[in-house]
Formats: sequence, structure tokens, C-alpha cells
Amino acid sequence: MPHADANRAAVVELLGALAYGELTAFERLATDSALAPTLTDKAELAAMAAAEFGHYDRLVRHLRELGVDPEAAMAPFVEALDEFHDLTAPSDWYEGLIKAYVGDGLAADFYREVAQVLDPATRDFVLDVLADTGHSSFAVDRVRAAIGADPAIAGRLALWARRLVGEALTQAQKVAVRNDALADLMTESGDLAEIGRMFARITDRHGERMAALGLSG
Repeated sequence: MPHADANRAAVVELLGALAYGELTAFERLATDSALAPTLTDKAELAAMAAAEFGHYDRLVRHLRELGVDPEAAMAPFVEALDEFHDLTAPSDWYEGLIKAYVGDGLAADFYREVAQVLDPATRDFVLDVLADTGHSSFAVDRVRAAIGADPAIAGRLALWARRLVGEALTQAQKVAVRNDALADLMTESGDLAEIGRMFARITDRHGERMAALGLSG
């Protein structure tokens, strides 16, 4: 088992990354709602944004309960996450939906995998925070309807989804280099093959999301 101090550092890093991720997701979804073609769509995206802020609030309160300054915990992840969002600003409504569904799903899968190697209480808390709020079906329905009406957009949206994944992996690598408590915890057993299997599971779930959208991975 990892040393208690190492485990605490890993927990703080994970919660800090999650908290800033949820805060930026809230900001992005609120901004993207301006691209909505109807008031109903605007309201749906506003509800998604509200759910993200609810997650952020829970994470911040949990960090404070641990005696950690939430701003200090989030600070190491600001540059990478801001850069990701700057590089992947959607140009239209459908790109925004793809980003909300594929991009956020990929990040959530990674955090769920990492949570498995933490203490049971933290694992259960993280899994609860990341539980699907039911909003993902909205993005799937809208994208599939758009492709049904105009199949020509499928290629463009598939390329956009691949770009999102590439940028997400690039920024994740930067975060890992600068914040290594989680990486140390995950590799402490020396089972690098398991790390490979973890990323294979994440890739498989990404493929399932792409299929749900009616897009090729």
C-alpha cells in the first residue's frame, strides 16, 4: 500500500484537477449556450452547465473538509486545461455538443480509472461526482438528428472528435509531467501492463461514444 502522505498528495491532485475541470466545463457550457439554435436547446445546455457547477461545488467543499485550500489545489492544472479549451473552442453548435459529450466523457473515464487506486472513501466520492447526470443523451440525440438530416456533416464532426482526443491526451501528458503524485501511485506496483490496459479501456469507451453519435472513431 502507498504511504499515507503519498496517498494524500495523490488525492489532492486528483480532486484539484477535477474541480478545475468542472469549473471550466461550467464556463464553457454557459458560453456555448449562445450557439444554441432554439430556446429549448439553450435551456438544456444551461442545465448541463448547472450540473457541472454542482460538481465543482461538491469538490471544493470536500477539499476544504480535508484542510486543503481549493484554489491552491486547482492552480497546477489551470494552464493545461485553459490551453485545451483555447485550442478546442467550437465553431458551431454541433462541435460544442461533441466537445461536451466526447471530451468530457474521455476526461471522466480517466478520472474514474485513477480513482480505483485510491482509498475506498475517495474512490466512492469521485465516482459519485462523475456519475452521468442524464444530460449526455441530449447531445447524442441532437447530433444523430443532425447527421440524419445532413449526412455530409458526419465526416467533419468525426474529424473534430479526433482532434479533441488528440488535444486532450497532449494536455494530460503535460499535467502528468508536472504533477506526479498520481502517476507515482498508479505505477508503484511496477505493473506498467495494467497502465496500458487502463488506456485501452478508455479508448474502448471512446469508441462506444463515437458509435452512439453515429460517427466513426
